[in-house]
Amino acid sequence: MPDLDLTQLFMGASTVGERGQVVIPAEARERLDIKPGDKLLVFTHPAGTGVTFVKFEKLQEAQRELQRVLLELEHGEAHAAGEEGAQ
Repeated sequence: MPDLDLTQLFMGASTVGERGQVVIPAEARERLDIKPGDKLLVFTHPAGTGVTFVKFEKLQEAQRELQRVLLELEHGEAHAAGEEGAQ
C-alpha cells in the first residue's frame, strides 16, 4: 500500500456558519469538479472524527461498476460450475 501523503489530500479549511453551511475551498471544488447544484452525500468518519462529502454522481458510477463486476463474477462462477458438472 503506498504511503499516504496528507499534503496531497489537504484542500484547506472551512468554518461552519450559523446555519450549518460549509464553504468547500475552491481548490477542492476545481480538483473534484464540484459545481453549483451538484448533490453531495455526507458521511461521518467511522471514528467520529469528521465528515466526508462524496459526489452523488460518482457514487452512482461506482455502484454501476461494482454491479458490473459482481455480474461478471456471478457469470464466471456459473460457467465454472457448468464445466465441473460436465466432467
